[in-house]
Amino acid sequence: MPTDIAFLAIAEAHQIYHWLPAALALSHRAGAKVHVLSPSASILDLAASYDPDGALNLVRLRRLPSPPDSLFRQPSRLLTLALNYSTICRYPLLVTTEISSGWLRKVPGFSSRMALIKHGAGDREGGYKARHAAFDLTLVGGEKDRRRMISRGLCTPDNCAVGGYAKFELKAPRQRFFDNDRPVLLYNPHFDAKLSSWVRHGQEVLATLEALEGWNVIIAPHTKLAARAAPIRTTAPHIRVDMGSRHSIDMSYTMSADVYLGDVSSQVYEFLLEPRPCIFLNLERCDWRGDETFTHWRLGPVIEDMAALPQALERAADLQAAFVDAQEAAMSDSIDRSPTPASERQADLILDFARKSERTAAL
Repeated sequence: MPTDIAFLAIAEAHQIYHWLPAALALSHRAGAKVHVLSPSASILDLAASYDPDGALNLVRLRRLPSPPDSLFRQPSRLLTLALNYSTICRYPLLVTTEISSGWLRKVPGFSSRMALIKHGAGDREGGYKARHAAFDLTLVGGEKDRRRMISRGLCTPDNCAVGGYAKFELKAPRQRFFDNDRPVLLYNPHFDAKLSSWVRHGQEVLATLEALEGWNVIIAPHTKLAARAAPIRTTAPHIRVDMGSRHSIDMSYTMSADVYLGDVSSQVYEFLLEPRPCIFLNLERCDWRGDETFTHWRLGPVIEDMAALPQALERAADLQAAFVDAQEAAMSDSIDRSPTPASERQADLILDFARKSERTAAL
């Protein structure tokens, strides 16, 4: 009998690139049958676009009447779990990238094993919540997350493993988004209201970016911020605003920009797949040194006033040499880049865990 493994895709599309490579790798393993469960036809269609052989078994979950299906607005995760509990609990192993599924543990009689592929590789404390402890196996991108998960009591050394960052395997190529050769600045604000440079300072940031000379600018907020905030509008010809598209989640912008401007988004580590200049905004002027939340702020200049941005951009290329070693060290700690593809490593870990669970259940 094949080992049934279900990937629970109930989050928005930005998480799909973190689980899909492992699902595809497992779907080509002998003895494994991979199912993808989602309430969204858009999510299932996106997964299918990377699966020309049709190796994944796509399962559409029930959903209540709601706003039109889209990649970036999904029904309530808890409601989806409740509505589809009888379907979900049929699978002996569930794999997910979101932690709302930890709620299933509270349902009497729930017996499926659960594996989490922790999405992102950022430093924000919000990436470590009590519900992370609900999983039987947790796969993280690098030693940094493994160390932090264990130290917070969310995992043990036995059930937390480094599997790498499989999203890199589906990254988009570098592209031209403007009809000129000016350098490109990517501004990527986070959704966390306490830490985001956009929530309190958006108009000041936008005015400064509109006044920039000699640069093209891509404004691509974290998709959760884009879903919550008023649309960002500008008539500046050198600015491209993306409030949610495949480009905003498939690394199109992080691969194509020359300089990164941000606050606490983990996308900085995707940008640093190739070391390049970064500038960080501390517009709240918080005391960040020594705080793990802001570890990545050591990887480029930190400015406290938007008036300092033009000069910081002028100096970015010259200052980059001073940050390369720190960038490479931070990347090595955050994302393990073994010669073996992360998708294959994750598939090995998940399949090994599934078979051990089967043997235990048979005893």
